[in-house]
Amino acid sequence: MIETKQITITPFERERTIRIYTPADYDSTDKRYPVLYMHDGQNVFADEDASYKMSWRAGEYMDASKRDIIIVGIDSAPGEMRLDEYGPWENPYIGESLLGQDVTLGGQGSAYIEYISQELKPMIDANYRTKPDETAMMGSSMGGLISIYAACVYPDVFKRVASLSSAFWFNQTELEQLIDASDLNGVERLYMDVGRKEVEQPSADGPTNEMYLESSERVYALLRDKVEHIRFEVIEEGVHNELAWRNRFPMVISYLFSEEL
Repeated sequence: MIETKQITITPFERERTIRIYTPADYDSTDKRYPVLYMHDGQNVFADEDASYKMSWRAGEYMDASKRDIIIVGIDSAPGEMRLDEYGPWENPYIGESLLGQDVTLGGQGSAYIEYISQELKPMIDANYRTKPDETAMMGSSMGGLISIYAACVYPDVFKRVASLSSAFWFNQTELEQLIDASDLNGVERLYMDVGRKEVEQPSADGPTNEMYLESSERVYALLRDKVEHIRFEVIEEGVHNELAWRNRFPMVISYLFSEEL
């Protein structure tokens, strides 16, 4: 079942939709479940809700696989505010290449993740039969960036993290410095990937396929010394859209939630 609720992301006083998937047997048992928080929640479950009418169809896979996991999809902010919320640090230079505007982007990611950790997670744990100590996070593109940030800042909260096709280049230097300074012993499993064909039509100033690949390789080189159970995949035909991430979702879930360490 998928419920839709309205919340207020209090640091920004912004109304937001969240979509909560519970397993098919949720109402007929007294079991407790791990929780997976996913960014760009409008793209997680249904094609008709998705930004480009392509979703991950996560609920369909979970039902078919009978996996005992609650998923909380948090819709993204509209327009450039998405970049602000998913960017942990401000980037005063990238607005021109991404939006054609001289604007500073990012800088709200810290407050966004703090809200999930300190307000949204306690609310979900209080209202659903969760396993509060078994909490995961997953995101793609900018959602991948903010997921790795969350692992660094709250490694004892978000213990299993997946980052697909991540836009680390948005805050590359700051993220590398954070990883280097972080104790990630609390992270039990971490999955990363990047496609070789992330950018189908490169612009003169925008990110390139090489930038995505190099950016992810640099982040992985730091994380592999910090996290014992980590997996990094270079997807040869990987492109940058929800259909590609939908196809990888079962493999990512299997890795994150496998009990074999």
